[in-house]
Amino acid sequence: MVRTLEIQKQILYVTGLPRSGSTLLCQLLGLHPDIYSTGHSSPLAPLLENIRHSLSDNQFLLAQLDVDFDLAYRRLVNAYRGLITGWFAETELPCVVDKNRGWLAMVETVKLLDPNFRMIVCVRDPLAVFGSVEAQHQKTLLLDFPDHIAANSAYDRADSLFANAGVIGAPMRMLEHLQDIGDRTLADRIFYVRFEDLVRAPRETMRAIYSWSGLRDAPFDPERLPVKPHESDSYYRFKYRHATHGQLSQPEPHPVSARIAQEIVKKYGWFYHHFYPELDVAIQV
Repeated sequence: MVRTLEIQKQILYVTGLPRSGSTLLCQLLGLHPDIYSTGHSSPLAPLLENIRHSLSDNQFLLAQLDVDFDLAYRRLVNAYRGLITGWFAETELPCVVDKNRGWLAMVETVKLLDPNFRMIVCVRDPLAVFGSVEAQHQKTLLLDFPDHIAANSAYDRADSLFANAGVIGAPMRMLEHLQDIGDRTLADRIFYVRFEDLVRAPRETMRAIYSWSGLRDAPFDPERLPVKPHESDSYYRFKYRHATHGQLSQPEPHPVSARIAQEIVKKYGWFYHHFYPELDVAIQV
């Protein structure tokens, strides 16, 4: 009988929308004495996905699956779990954070490999997300986006960003699909954090996360936060910054044109209804 490996750490998989506080959340999680958080986006999610693609095309593995599917498949499970465990071998802390937007599309795979997983999904008003991206674009006009949309009009940039494969649109689709999950044991392992709540009531929000994760409370001072070396932004052409700050403050509001706002609200009425029910009256268009 093949021995079944188990992942040796409690992992908090941080994911969600861009410009929605995942960097801040990881900064605050790192203040907990039992949590190891580097604060950077991790390549682990795409690495696992690439391995799946490669192994599924491997003729030797397919031949083994033909001969003894159960043995070969159990080897796959153990190999994936061994890689995840080894990824965090540098820390003795019992809980670790891994941040990547890709986890949002891999929740069922994560559950298979890590039955005790906890996934934290960062969300934010889509109008504020787009406004934040546009504000950063105005600061870096001489640099293009990774998908080369800098020369587009603001309306066309919004159309690209919120497309099904866009930087904002793709995770929005994944969030919509998560609402269809019928398995309550899976849904109960997902915690949604609204950016607005995180910056308005950071202590209360983090206390709720710790309680949900089975961790003890760890008070902190939002006015005195340790600042780690910032996450690399060059990959995003400096269009999606990930800076951390020494104190929490409310972000400046960024105006969005009425035409763009109407299109976004119309497309994502389900999102506002689910995550921002208090805005339902305001968003009827």
